[in-house]
Amino acid sequence: MISFKTLRRELTAERSLPASLRYGLPPRESPAWTRLREQPHLQPLLREIRDFARSARETPPPLLTFERFQTFEAQGTRREYEKPYFERRGRLLALVLDSLLEDTADNKQALENVIWDICNEYTWCLPACLPAGAANAAAGRVPPECQVDLFAAETAHALAEALLLAGDMLNPWIEYRIRTEIERRVFRPLFNDPVRFDWESRSDNWSAVCGGAVGMAALLLEKDGQRLAGMIERVTRSLACFLEGYGEDGGCAEGLGYWFYGFGYYVYFSDMLKRYTEGGLDLLAGGKPRAIAAFPAAVTLSGRRAVNYSDVGLVTLHTGLLSKLAHELGTPIPELDKVPPFCADASYRWPHVIRNLLWTDTELFGKPLPEGGKWLANLAVAVDRRRAGGIDFAFSAKGGHNDEPHNHNDLGQFILHVGGDNLLADPGAGEYSRDYFGPERYSLLHNSAEGHSVPAINGRLQQAGKEYAATVRRWSSDAGGTDLELDLTRAYAVPGLESFRRSFSWRWHPGGAGAQASLELTDSFEFADRPESLAEQFVSLHAPKLADGEIRWTGESGSIALEYDRSAFAAELDAVATTDFAGRPQTVYRLRLEALALSDRLRQTFRFRCFGPTPREGEE
Repeated sequence: MISFKTLRRELTAERSLPASLRYGLPPRESPAWTRLREQPHLQPLLREIRDFARSARETPPPLLTFERFQTFEAQGTRREYEKPYFERRGRLLALVLDSLLEDTADNKQALENVIWDICNEYTWCLPACLPAGAANAAAGRVPPECQVDLFAAETAHALAEALLLAGDMLNPWIEYRIRTEIERRVFRPLFNDPVRFDWESRSDNWSAVCGGAVGMAALLLEKDGQRLAGMIERVTRSLACFLEGYGEDGGCAEGLGYWFYGFGYYVYFSDMLKRYTEGGLDLLAGGKPRAIAAFPAAVTLSGRRAVNYSDVGLVTLHTGLLSKLAHELGTPIPELDKVPPFCADASYRWPHVIRNLLWTDTELFGKPLPEGGKWLANLAVAVDRRRAGGIDFAFSAKGGHNDEPHNHNDLGQFILHVGGDNLLADPGAGEYSRDYFGPERYSLLHNSAEGHSVPAINGRLQQAGKEYAATVRRWSSDAGGTDLELDLTRAYAVPGLESFRRSFSWRWHPGGAGAQASLELTDSFEFADRPESLAEQFVSLHAPKLADGEIRWTGESGSIALEYDRSAFAAELDAVATTDFAGRPQTVYRLRLEALALSDRLRQTFRFRCFGPTPREGEE
């Protein structure tokens, strides 16, 4: 951690660069914005920005009514308030960018109005992040309008950068409102009170997003170098806590989506701080940030598909952030092919879009990742990817424990990926609601073992808690594939279960006419007495077909076949209708194989064969 002495020296030093160049953002009059307008790879994104800005000019901002505000408290749902809340921030972003890129003169009134509306919001927090109920809010240390959560911090940063980039076209009242509202709502509650917010000592995305966003706002707005030094010292403490949440393998237990969120804000702030101090302060120096930066490449299966254990929705590869890390740290990155759309992030997070515009390097596009196996020891996650005939085949499995950040009860869960599809899949994150983060969390399909490819033993599922854990017995990988063995005995609270081991043998068969890869999964059980029941479960988002002792899951560019002994197992297929992270309809297909011959010693082996687009039936 950087000492306060060093921070104060660097943040109060006289600098040679003009203020407009100390943030890494070209000023509004810079020809850099004109050059961006001419870049071929940015044309789809620029069209979206123009269209969104046009809509923002022609229609009034959506209302944030009390009816919407209290919906989360009344019925536990979030979309009613959050959709218009985030649309306002999308309008802010689009109008500022349109003004920079297109020099649209008539953006001024719409931009001033949306900033005024955001400054008039009762609170910049989301209702889901506030104390439950008016009584609890009244009893809180700070009132709701002065709570600093993820979204209050993001709003402060977005308004501060908007002022930097478009301030000279705005009425002086707008600058005054931005500065006074950020001071009242964020700076004073955080920096004038010795009592810390909870997120300041968390080791997940909150500490990085809140610390990084507020830190950037402070760099952009605070003119007193002595006060700024104290502000930055406080947020760097929270960023140090964020790094403590990562092991030496650089793995993010919250998943890749939260990696882009948390580590993204860490990098955005680090870059601004380094530029502001002309290289004097560099939070990306050292081995741990470099290991964390390599995480997306480690868990990519192919293209934009990645391992999605935990609360992971559909992940957007932010090309600006990844390009910056490739150049700054030399880390591998996933295979990139295009800049994300403007609406890829439904929250319209300011730094993602602007850094995608400014930092994306198309020279990095189309570079495939190396093949082979990867082991993230601290996460206990194995990944192995291979390619044949232009088709990607990949396998992943996880150990860990059932009290991880954004935990699912999923020890021993695995993924099989063929041709861009997760055919044996993890359903990822469900739609966030009050129950999703409350006592009912593990009654919901996405979070429960019911939504994962793990067995039910005597009708019992895995439970939540750190004591429910996997032990890694071995992992190895070579040119032929990857082997992993987990002891999952402690994942279950089943009386009489003495041992449960799950082993994976992923093998690569390139060049043949049949299966290009295969997974042999073996579950070995030992009981004090004969168990009452044992049901294996395999989960997919593709509807399986069952015929003559074979189950087949088929995607756009390949398929997976599982043969099973009909005399040993009773097969049952069911389809569960649910909603995904974005609130869209999702169907989870579950194959259950109920063991028919039970004893106190059971060893069950399942072989999954992975085919390319045109498998030849019956061939290996």
